Amino acid sequence: MSWFIRKDKGIQTPTELKREAPDGLWYQCPSCKQVMHTREHKLNAYTCVHCNYHEKIGSDAYFSILFDDNQFTELDEKMMSADPLSFTDTKKYPDRVRATIGKTGLRDAVRTAHGPMEETEITIACMDFNFIGGSMGSVVGEKIARAIDYAIANRTPFLMISRSGGARMMEAGFSLMQMAKTSAKLARLSEAGLPYISLLTDPTTGGVTASYAMLGDFNIAEPGALIGFAGPRVIRETIGKDLPKGFQSAEFVLEHGFLDFIVDRKDLKDKVACLLKLIK
Repeated sequence: MSWFIRKDKGIQTPTELKREAPDGLWYQCPSCKQVMHTREHKLNAYTCVHCNYHEKIGSDAYFSILFDDNQFTELDEKMMSADPLSFTDTKKYPDRVRATIGKTGLRDAVRTAHGPMEETEITIACMDFNFIGGSMGSVVGEKIARAIDYAIANRTPFLMISRSGGARMMEAGFSLMQMAKTSAKLARLSEAGLPYISLLTDPTTGGVTASYAMLGDFNIAEPGALIGFAGPRVIRETIGKDLPKGFQSAEFVLEHGFLDFIVDRKDLKDKVACLLKLIK
């Protein structure tokens, strides 16, 4: 009978340890559903090795991709939004900001930094969609303006990475004024003879598209990025017609002359560095 009945219980493994693999070890592409190792995904600049789907990433990932050895100095990292309008929707604006800071670890929807890229000093501003939809408020405008001032003072190129739903409604007119502020600063950057490269990622819409995102000496985008002002549903209802296939995609915008080129994220650093060397 001992052939069929185990005398000893054997090795006992707690239920919580009965996992086939550690959490986060594998990444499944939301586009093609193929699975790859997360390290492979990261080494491929967070793009799918099977279908080239570009995962939405934030400033941490972009800085690690672009700055040499991830070495950079952040600018104005403690700046936070005030509440000039005492705005309340489902919660008070200061409470929403504090909750988002606690959830994301970010102070606002943009981070600015300077450091070496292919041994050339560059100033970069990168938006984070996880912070209230990457919305542009007074802090976003001020940090971008100060980053441009730094680029002018230190004679560095300026790279803007946009990913935003547009102006921040909680700041109303204060938010809209950032369009004028950033545009004026970019005009000074141009007068100083310094290059401005604008990278549009998925999505870039609203007041951000209508201001600094489309004012680059070179406007470039990632594949498949949604780029527009109003959303397709609003446009469809306004004109009363169906929209063409691929409307507001980076490829559509490029075809109609509003972009200079589309660049895969894994080639971004090399392409930007090469571009800066050509115009130096």
